[in-house]
This record gives sequence, C-alpha cells and structure tokens, in this order.
Amino acid sequence: MIDIDPTETREWLDAIDSVIKTEGIERAQYLVEKVIDEALANGVDLPTGIHTQYCNTIPLSEEPPYPGDITIERRIRSVIRWNAIMMVLRASQKDLELGGHMASYQSAAAFYEVGFNHFFRAPNEHDKGDIVYYQGHISPGIYARAFVEGRMTAEQLDNFRQEVHGKGLSSYPHPKLMPEFWQFPTVSMGLAPISSIYQARFLRYLENNGLRDTSRQRVYAFLGDGEMDEPESRGALSFASREKLNNLCFLINCNLQRLDGPVMGNGKIIQELEALFRGAGWCVIKVIWGSEWDRLLAKDKSGKLLQLMNETVDGDYQTFKSKDGAYVREHFFGKYQETSALVEDMTDDEIFALRRGGHDPSKIYAALKRAEETTDRPTVILAKTVKGYSMGTAAEGKNVAHQVKKMDLSSIIHLRDRLWLNDRVPDEGISKLPYLELEEGSTEHKYLHARRQALHGYLPQRSPKFTGDFQVPELSDFESLLGEQSREISSTLAFVRALNILLKNKAIGNKIVPIIADEARTFGMEGLFRQIGIYNPHGQNYVPQDREGVSYYKEDESGQVLQEGINELGAISSWVAAATSYSTHDLPMVPFYIFYSMFGFQRVGDMTWLAGDQQARGFLLGATAGRTTLNGEGLQHEDGHSHILASTVPNCISYDPTFA
Repeated sequence: MIDIDPTETREWLDAIDSVIKTEGIERAQYLVEKVIDEALANGVDLPTGIHTQYCNTIPLSEEPPYPGDITIERRIRSVIRWNAIMMVLRASQKDLELGGHMASYQSAAAFYEVGFNHFFRAPNEHDKGDIVYYQGHISPGIYARAFVEGRMTAEQLDNFRQEVHGKGLSSYPHPKLMPEFWQFPTVSMGLAPISSIYQARFLRYLENNGLRDTSRQRVYAFLGDGEMDEPESRGALSFASREKLNNLCFLINCNLQRLDGPVMGNGKIIQELEALFRGAGWCVIKVIWGSEWDRLLAKDKSGKLLQLMNETVDGDYQTFKSKDGAYVREHFFGKYQETSALVEDMTDDEIFALRRGGHDPSKIYAALKRAEETTDRPTVILAKTVKGYSMGTAAEGKNVAHQVKKMDLSSIIHLRDRLWLNDRVPDEGISKLPYLELEEGSTEHKYLHARRQALHGYLPQRSPKFTGDFQVPELSDFESLLGEQSREISSTLAFVRALNILLKNKAIGNKIVPIIADEARTFGMEGLFRQIGIYNPHGQNYVPQDREGVSYYKEDESGQVLQEGINELGAISSWVAAATSYSTHDLPMVPFYIFYSMFGFQRVGDMTWLAGDQQARGFLLGATAGRTTLNGEGLQHEDGHSHILASTVPNCISYDPTFA
C-alpha cells in the first residue's frame, strides 16, 4: 500500500508516541482500540493482527552480545557439516541403495550449533538436563558432531544405515537401535511436536507432585516447516499455551521446502505459522534475515525494501537461492528503482552472500535467549534457511534437494570452498572423501569441549536403566481380587479395584499415573477424581457442579489423574512421557492409559510404534471391550482384531484377561 500523504502519517504516529510518553501504554491501547472500532464500523478492512511484517522479531537494537567466539564456532561448524556430507557420500559409494539425507542438516547446522554451544544442558547433579527432540532427517549432523567430540569412530560413520552388526549408525533417531544415544524417535512426521508438548507438561506434573525438581529443565523440539502440515503438529498448540509451558521451545527450520517441492510456493509459510502460533497464545520469534541485511534495512528510507520482502512469495525466495547474485539483483532488488539503488555498490557475489536469518548465529542466539527469558508461555522460533545450504548446483535451493545422495567432484570442491576448508582438504585428497577431526590441543578442540563441559557434558545421550530400586507390590496385596467374588464383576471393574490397591501402596502409590481420555465415568473410575484429584497446574478456580457429591470433579495442582479430554493422541503422548520416565528422568513411573475399546487404540497406532521404539514401560487398557457387544455403534467400535494389531508392535505384550 502506497503512502499518499507521509506528512499526515507522521502526525498520526507522533500523536500516539506522545500519548505513550505522557499518559502511558494503557491509554494508548485504549485510543487505538477505539480508532479500530470506529474504522470497522465504517467498513474499513483491517488486518487481523495475527502476523507482523516479514522481518526479524528482535530488532538489531535489542540483540544481546554474542557470548562465544563466532570465528572458532564457524570453523567447528564447517568441519561438522563437511563430515555429515562425507558419511552419506561414502555410504552411497557402496552401491547398496543405503540412502541418507544431506540437505536438511546443511540448512539447520547453525541452529543446532548455537544450541550445543550455549543452551542445551546435559544431565547433571541437579536434574537430567534439557530434553531435545532432534529432527529425524538431520541425524548425519548429530553423528558428525559426536565424531568430532570423540564419542564416535570413523568405522561407525562408515557404517551409517548399516547397524545390524552393532558397529553402525541407525538412519534416524532410534532408541531401540541405539539405546545409549538417541532418546526420542522423531522421523515419523508430526509425532515430535505433540510428544514434546506433553513431555514439557509431564515435567511440570513431576514437580507439582513433589517427585522431581524440574524447574531448570527445558524442552527443545527441532521441526521442519513441511512437518507442520501434519495435524499432529498443530493439534495441541493451544493446550501448551493453556498450560503456560514456558519450559517449551519449538525451533522450526523454515527452509521453505517439503520433500517434493515448496511448502507454500504461492504464499509465506513463516507468516502462516506466525498467525497459527500467535492465535494459539505462543510467543513467536521470527528469524528471517541475517546481519548483512541490517545495513540495507537501515538505508531503506523509502520503505520499499520492506514492501518487497512482504510481497515476495516463498516460491521466488527458493528460486533466488538456487541461482546466483546476478539473478537476485535483477529479479528481486530490480523490481523497484529504490531497492535496486540499495545494492548498486554491491557485487553480485556480495548480494548472493546475504544470509537468511537461520544461518546467522547472532540472530539465532538472540532468539534462543529471548525464548529462555519468556516466563508466561511457550515459544516458537521460525528461522528462515536454505535447504542444501552451501551445496551449490548439487542441491542448494533445489526441489530435488531432499533426495540428493551423491555429489560430483566439482560440487564437493564447491562445498569445500564455501565451508572455508581449503587448508584442511587439499585438491589432491578431496576424492577420498576424508573425515576431518579436531586435533587434540587445538583451539577448536579446546573450545568444543569447554563449551560442552560448561553445559555439564555431551548430548544426545540416553540412560537405558534407572538408578535406585523399584519395589514391586506383593501378589498378596491383591488377595481380595484373587478369591471368589460375592457377585459377578466385569474385567473393567476388576482393573479399577486393582488400580485402587496400587494407589494405596506406600512404596509406589505416588508413581501410578492414571490417564483417561474423557471416559472415566464409562469405566466406573470417577471415584479417582476426589480420591487423588485431576492434575491441573492452575488448580480449580470454580465450584464444580457436583461439589456435594461423593465423587465430585476435583482439579488440583498436585492431582494424579491425567484427564486429557476427548484427545486420544494427547493421552497416549502423556502415557509415553510417563512410560519412559525411568530413562528420561531416572524415575520409574507406572502409567495406565485406559481408552474406549479398540476405538481408542486404532486412532494412535503410530504412537504405539513410537512407544515401542522408545522402550516405553506401562499399561494400555482397552476398556468396555468385546466384539459382539458393540455392533450397534458401528464398525470402528468392533474390536475382535485389537490384540492382533497390538501384538505387531515387537515389545508390546498383548493379553486379553477374558481368556484367562
């Protein structure tokens, strides 16, 4: 929109500035709202306010000083990025169709490295450290970092995707295959977002129930912009805000590409995600432009550059990075005379070197620091990057980037030069696809390990076993159920009685986690509401309608029941968090997720496989079950096949008590 009267515009802006300075923000907000109301009443079409300009959320004036040595970190990052590609190229040379992905990590490397150097805490004497969900397709980069840390060998890297004999590395994060390394299986798109939300909530559950001090722990979930298409990625965002999970941070790598092509070629995925998260109540931090753009934006007195940024669509932004500086000069800056003038003193190479925000450690650090300081809500960081960054014509910004497994010699040389590794990889040795190490005692080696020691150790790491003892109840505790009953009872009622016995057990009663997806009354479990309470971090700020009843609906900050509402996916996400607590938190919990027959199980099949991979330990119960009793409710409720499906999960022991 063109400003036809800048003087009048300035008068309006000066007026609101004056109100803010003399009468305060609240008065200014009141006046602005009144103006908006009047405009709407007279038919003025106004923006929704759910997204902001297409620029960085944190202005240059508010960026904190970078706490590390950016030059040393860049050299370390270059070595890791190089090794991540070499391991995939070496695997491809075996002609075993092993596959592997290179482009995703290249786009996200700076994102991860700022976290590893300055934020991600390892297990320590106080707690089990921060919880990090690594995006599945970037696994080569995590292996490459572990290699330069000395935690993995060249032989292991050479056996990427060849882990059968115990000397290789799994293709993606798989705790079942690498039980001392990966904590969470994340490559099934959409499960990491919802799992991380309920993991962050479970941290609060443990603390509010006096089981663990989790106050310093944070949950970081690395996600892709394409992955956010999944309903599982979006379905629990308002829940995270409602719970005020300020210990949760989503880090979305917006390289603008899915596996096949653009995420949103005709629009802007960052703007859509901003609107989604802002509407859900999250703190949204956009990291779109690198530091080199700050000078251009400061020179942009006409506002044309910001206008150009706002109106250019993602499909074009992707194309720009698959071309060169001359193309960007002509087709981006050349659209307006004012923006063309902004870069007339820059070479084509300098234009092409203008980084996106997700490749700039200073911008990423500022965003992560702001997220850490946000106290009243979860945070999402939307970082714009380039898929296949530095891979040149082989993959950079190209639709085929995700599937690229091989690179010719010229592309490898281009990568070497872009990573400033000419001194480490001479031309005569480049065809050998060498792994690079940090020489012990070198500046980079000392820096790498010093940063991790300052954060208590190395990540990722997983504990296959918990320390301490777990006292299993005696069989005699259930004597009242094992003998003849005075009247016939259902297996569901028998379970409810057994659960009550467990809850009263002094050794493990507080570690029992009943999880219900809004069917407690159906199963005869409503007595638990008053007995142990429904967990709610905000307590109960209302008088329940059934307050005078024996089993009234009682919500409590230290409640033990996880009542997830009509939300099977959320319920099993809570179950997985509790069922893997023995490893994640060194605290064995005993979760029982009670769902409505087969109907509840078949809706979360992918999560049951995730639970198996994550080595979950707990109980899933299909209550009110029976193939012949529910025919009137439709095919979805018939469950004669439920145990067949459950038994296909390798470490799920499927058992039907009615056949005992």
